[in-house]
Amino acid sequence: MSWQNYVDDHLMCEIEGNHLTAAAILGQDGSVWAQSATFPQLKPEEITAIMKDFEEPGTLAPTGLYLGGTKYMVIQGEPGAVIRGKKVKVIIVVFRTCYRSFRLVYIYEEMAAIPECYWGAGGVCVKKTSQALIIGIYDEPLTPGQCNMIVERLGDYLIDQGL
Repeated sequence: MSWQNYVDDHLMCEIEGNHLTAAAILGQDGSVWAQSATFPQLKPEEITAIMKDFEEPGTLAPTGLYLGGTKYMVIQGEPGAVIRGKKVKVIIVVFRTCYRSFRLVYIYEEMAAIPECYWGAGGVCVKKTSQALIIGIYDEPLTPGQCNMIVERLGDYLIDQGL
């Protein structure tokens, strides 16, 4: 089976009428083995940050996980094996005075202190195998659990195959 078939038939599969927004299988160096048409263009520093978090769990927590410039707050995972994140919304507030306008940008990062409405309706799951990164990006109505199941099952299968 080709890598593209794994993306098309396994990662982009339909679950209860929904599917991932985007998915890819990448080498740990960031090389694209296969991807969906909607998968964002990743920057080298984004892959470097992901690999560093797998080597030193928790390094993404202060800054967040970025994929194609979109920020995801790392919310849970399995150290060295899985990174899971939730999309972050940015709120811009503009204050006007007699002399000038001020723009304050709030990025909510403390999950416990934030109402759910400030989080984006989507997220990401990244599973590391011995040679690859399996990445799934979702938006509602797909649930985080469904995304995790899709990505992690394929990752576990590839690990069992020695990949």
